[in-house]
Amino acid sequence: MELYELNLWMLTEGLKAGKFSASEVFTSCKNRIDKCEGNIHALITRTDNEMPAFSKDGTLAGIPTIIKDNLCTKGLRTTAASKILGDWRPPYDATAWARLKDSGAVLMGKANMDEFAMGNTCGNSAFGPTHNPNDITRVPGGSSGGSAAAVSAGYVPFSLGSDTGGSIRQPASYCGVYGFKPTYGMVSRYGLISYGSSLDQIGPFARTIRDLQIVMSVISGHDKMDSSSFRNKPHDFTHNENASIKGKRIAVVKEFAGFTLDAPIADAMKRTLKILEDEGAIITEVSLPVVSKYAVACYYALAMSEAHTNLERYDGVRLGYTVKDARGIKEMFERVRSEGFGAEVKARIIAGTCLTEPTRCEEYYVAATKVRTLIAQEFSRAFGETDYILQPVTPSMPGKIGESDDDAMKGYEADLYTLPVNLAGLPGLSFFTGYAGNLPVGLQLIGARWSDSEILDAGMILERHFGSPKISDGGVN
Repeated sequence: MELYELNLWMLTEGLKAGKFSASEVFTSCKNRIDKCEGNIHALITRTDNEMPAFSKDGTLAGIPTIIKDNLCTKGLRTTAASKILGDWRPPYDATAWARLKDSGAVLMGKANMDEFAMGNTCGNSAFGPTHNPNDITRVPGGSSGGSAAAVSAGYVPFSLGSDTGGSIRQPASYCGVYGFKPTYGMVSRYGLISYGSSLDQIGPFARTIRDLQIVMSVISGHDKMDSSSFRNKPHDFTHNENASIKGKRIAVVKEFAGFTLDAPIADAMKRTLKILEDEGAIITEVSLPVVSKYAVACYYALAMSEAHTNLERYDGVRLGYTVKDARGIKEMFERVRSEGFGAEVKARIIAGTCLTEPTRCEEYYVAATKVRTLIAQEFSRAFGETDYILQPVTPSMPGKIGESDDDAMKGYEADLYTLPVNLAGLPGLSFFTGYAGNLPVGLQLIGARWSDSEILDAGMILERHFGSPKISDGGVN
């Protein structure tokens, strides 16, 4: 077995035992990237020319990783997959990356993504689309498609992405890895380039639950630089071999029962419910009428409004892309934003501008904030009746690259299963259930706020039954 094929916990134990060196791990991962990247295009920037110095005392000493290109890296180009940021090199590190680095992690590159995290295919990038490593004609999901694809193809044992409305969970499902969206506030957002500030959350991808637990133990915790990060909340991600779900109540959503699912996903739901029941869980049902009816509209009203505000700063003056032959400030501003932003980002900025105009703000944006409160309250009541909710990540298997360009609304509607989790600030785990042909199939488990460690324990039980995903062939094996 090649070193790049080992999971994170195997690498950490092997390095500590002296079975191999950090340099050998680095070289194995670099060679894997060299072999597959021409087919997958998971990276925007590579940083693997030579083995860098790293902290040798931390949990992740010598472990290669990749992070999404909307996480700031001091002195290293950070683009958010947009032309408008040009060759911008941040003067500081994102807290999540700083904590990985302090723990000894070695950065191999910055992952491709949908521009400013706006999309669900990883095709809305100024640097071109990322391909699904299991079938390079298909999308890897988005917006964190590059991060998920890199783990699936064996570039690194784990990576970081961000999730505003499903952008970790959906690509994890499509690429066949585990992806975890923590409770809002569990991981600092400092240094994450904002899309929707009240929705964005950083989280990890890996090939085992145990690996997710290791990463979460490093990146979670209060950060004085982020006023939304938690204080005094439980976050013990210690691996628990004796975890059990016996007696736990696991629900399906009543309103989702009649929705159409692709056959492999519907089959995975049946098999998972049977496994949970055999493990002693109590299968039940919860009703989420507000979520099922209003979550998609509510999410996009809020997300686009926040995007409009967050992206105002890109004006061609302070950072990134600019034009030098403009005849005045007005023309420069217009050209910078017209030339620098992609079509999807422009569409969301325009929608957000309309939604927050004084004549419309009360009717749309303010109304959406009230609906969001109702959604959070509805989930709170549901978790008084159940411990976890099991549901699909998406209703369909990954489509062909370019297909969604013909029907953008279909992509928005497919987000119903993921968006509500962000609106309520809940944790969500996308877990692997097997393959349909060569394509992986994932589902998600949702829990109450601050139940992050318990969800990962439950995921570990499912992993015992379904097994860990294999490394995809990356179009070359």
